[in-house]
Amino acid sequence: MTKQVIILTLNCLLLLSPPGLGQTRIDAIEQQRSEHQKQLAPEKNTSAEAFLLRLKDEKILERISYGYNGLRAKLGGLVTGGGFALGPEYFREDLARGSVLIRTGAQISFKNYQKADAQFTLPKLLGGKMFVDTRASHRNYPGIGYYGPGPDSSKSGRANYRLEDTALDSAVGISPSRFIKFGGAAGFLAVNVGPGTDDRYASAETLYTPTQAPGIDRQTNFFRYGGFGQFDWRDDPFGPKHGGNYLVQYTRFEDRDLRLHDFNLLDIDLRQHIGFFNRTRVITLRAHTQLTDSRGGQSVPFYLQPMLGGSDDLRGFRPFRFSGNNSLVLNAEYRWEIFSGCDGAIFVDGGKVFSRRGELNFRDLEASAGFGLRFNARNRRFIRMDFGFSHEGFQVWFKFNDLFQQRPLGTAGSQPIW
Repeated sequence: MTKQVIILTLNCLLLLSPPGLGQTRIDAIEQQRSEHQKQLAPEKNTSAEAFLLRLKDEKILERISYGYNGLRAKLGGLVTGGGFALGPEYFREDLARGSVLIRTGAQISFKNYQKADAQFTLPKLLGGKMFVDTRASHRNYPGIGYYGPGPDSSKSGRANYRLEDTALDSAVGISPSRFIKFGGAAGFLAVNVGPGTDDRYASAETLYTPTQAPGIDRQTNFFRYGGFGQFDWRDDPFGPKHGGNYLVQYTRFEDRDLRLHDFNLLDIDLRQHIGFFNRTRVITLRAHTQLTDSRGGQSVPFYLQPMLGGSDDLRGFRPFRFSGNNSLVLNAEYRWEIFSGCDGAIFVDGGKVFSRRGELNFRDLEASAGFGLRFNARNRRFIRMDFGFSHEGFQVWFKFNDLFQQRPLGTAGSQPIW
């Protein structure tokens, strides 16, 4: 009502003004409006926004990841801290109408970290009720970080060692419904541990004794076997926005040479995705624990002990910052869609390593928090950037994989360093 009175009053004043004055005032207002419009310019995007829009509009990520007839470039895929890695990969999941999956590839990083692996999977046996998955790999990582055993290890105690291993594993599973999988697996793991090549730090065997780091002086080979069970009701395993994935795996390691490192490993990984606002917003929660058991004078070798720190658990700490016989990690992340193909994220992590399984609780957790970006190609996370903070400093992660990437079912994924 007040606005109408003001307008009516102005019109009356214009009508009562001397001839030509009202029109002069109207012309002045129009001239000011015209000058203001001339000064207006389209809002300019920042360089970062322009880069993200180009990734989206030109579909650069899709072109890189798709390849040609199964042959494509493989970016990343090596251990955290190994540096930028690149190599060829052949991947086909459409053979025999989707009844055969074949993948083989090799990567090398600028730090001379190397990996070659192959996979042969029959995913739809017995009408999709049974699957067989066989994997082989050889890895040579010349400078893995090691800080000593237990939660009280010091950041200043950083050393490094070479980890070279060769593995062959096969898993057989049953899938009675679309959500449930269970089965067994067995495999062979040959390990060679030697002096680290990163001359910025001491080699691990010069700082830590075999009592502190079992297996640092003599290497062995392992036969491993076990079982697994999974309940997976995510809407999309490659880019989940809703649902959950709950996995339990048991692996028995038997030292075939030294007879010193027989142990059991129980791995429990629980993940929940909560999507809302048409699933353009996602909250991801994760609880992951690894518990080992060795008896009769046996010990878990330091290179197979659960480890925390890095891009997939405690993102504010250096890779493999903590190691011990048992571990617990809790993660919470909130993601929102910036635009199609790019999500923003904020996260909080907590975790610890501990010597006895009775210490499985929420006390004395190391904490980190931060933010990040996730780039998607065909609804699959293709590039991930995270910026993590903790009381030990600031870490930046640039990864060519999704957060908490799923390891293979069975014994093939039982090593802590992946």
